[in-house]
Amino acid sequence: SSRVDRYVAISHHIRKRIEQFYGREADVVYPPVDTEFFTPGAPDAGRDFDLIVSALVPYKRVDLAVRAYARLGFPLKIVGTGTDTDALRAVAGPNTEFLGWRSNEDIRELYRACRLLIFPGEEDFGIVPLEAQACGRPVVAYGRGGALETIVEGRTGLFFQQQNETALLSAIERAAALSWRDAEIRQHAEQFSHQAFIDGVDKSVRACLRV
Repeated sequence: SSRVDRYVAISHHIRKRIEQFYGREADVVYPPVDTEFFTPGAPDAGRDFDLIVSALVPYKRVDLAVRAYARLGFPLKIVGTGTDTDALRAVAGPNTEFLGWRSNEDIRELYRACRLLIFPGEEDFGIVPLEAQACGRPVVAYGRGGALETIVEGRTGLFFQQQNETALLSAIERAAALSWRDAEIRQHAEQFSHQAFIDGVDKSVRACLRV
């Protein structure tokens, strides 16, 4: 690790790991979101379902959301495939719909139409919450990892602090009761554009060349 000229991390969450394990500082350059593709839709879109977009694998904790929505009864749509698909179907309520793989165009329309995006796992960064926010939709996320850097509590989403059904359901109910401003959510996501990524990488490379 000492032979590396300069480290670039995808989040402050990862920057802290680099410092802890390598004893090195790192720049933070957030991965880009296609804010030109993921854009808000009609302001009167359905808002009659909540959404998960995820690989269906254990660490994503989609199971937590599936069990919570079985109790809640509100419609939940899940985009994604993976090894947990059959197990998730087995515990899902009739209000949960598994959509499998979907194109980016389909996912964009689902983002635009959903009431909330649910993000129940811990990620190093997490691009999906920002895609939803670029479409003007709020996120309910587990309050750990990269989500803390991409979601603004009370402005673009809400966090739940314990990774259990009760905490998630409480956050969903609080989020559903709030009036969200699509334009404000979208404006926040624009900070993570392709150009912001290019500028960040450029700055780090130039700093490396000066060493």
